[in-house]
Amino acid sequence: MNILIVDDELEIAELVQLYLKHEGFNIIKYNSSKKILEDIDSLTVDLLICDVMMPELDGFSLVAKIREKYTFPIIMVTAKVEDIDKIHGLTIGADDYITKPFQPLELVARVKAQLRRSKNYNIQENNDIYDCNGLHINNSTHECILNEKKLQLTPLEFEILWYLVKNSDKVVKNEDLFLNIWKEEYYENDNNTIMVHIRHLREKIATASKNEIIKTVWGVGYKIEK
Repeated sequence: MNILIVDDELEIAELVQLYLKHEGFNIIKYNSSKKILEDIDSLTVDLLICDVMMPELDGFSLVAKIREKYTFPIIMVTAKVEDIDKIHGLTIGADDYITKPFQPLELVARVKAQLRRSKNYNIQENNDIYDCNGLHINNSTHECILNEKKLQLTPLEFEILWYLVKNSDKVVKNEDLFLNIWKEEYYENDNNTIMVHIRHLREKIATASKNEIIKTVWGVGYKIEK
């Protein structure tokens, strides 16, 4: 699988490349954010690792541009540790976020986790279909259509929506959603991550419907009503 690394710090890029190549990945490396925008249409990318602090065009702007066309997983790497920066990265389309300094093996684990999610998103596994109130979501083809308009969801967004759909008419607690989607132990700060992705889903749903499909149960979690 092809991992695209965009980082102007050569030493970090080479270290990440070394560990990922050892795991059998093919690495495409760029040190210019503007150059990658010129070339990306000609590349086959399965996952992007993107630094935030870069000259010419910062990582946030780069990810926002890439998300206009592509849904492959994106992991942002930065020295910024404030929650607001993490939330901003997730808001503009990143799937995961890791701060410097980091353990290379942790980054490898996060890459593998995102690729597993992406693989499951693109492989037909079953014929589960939900069709109600104008929403058609197919877990076999991974299509989501609302009022005859196809929604362009990332693998993570699809997983969240599908999990809510499977539990429609039930309140899905924040901790249950996080444990089942992110496969990690839930902490209070993780609620920000959930909120950002729910907001993404609502924004995409709003392009096809004025109805709020995903309901917030304040202090508890979310639900979809049949």
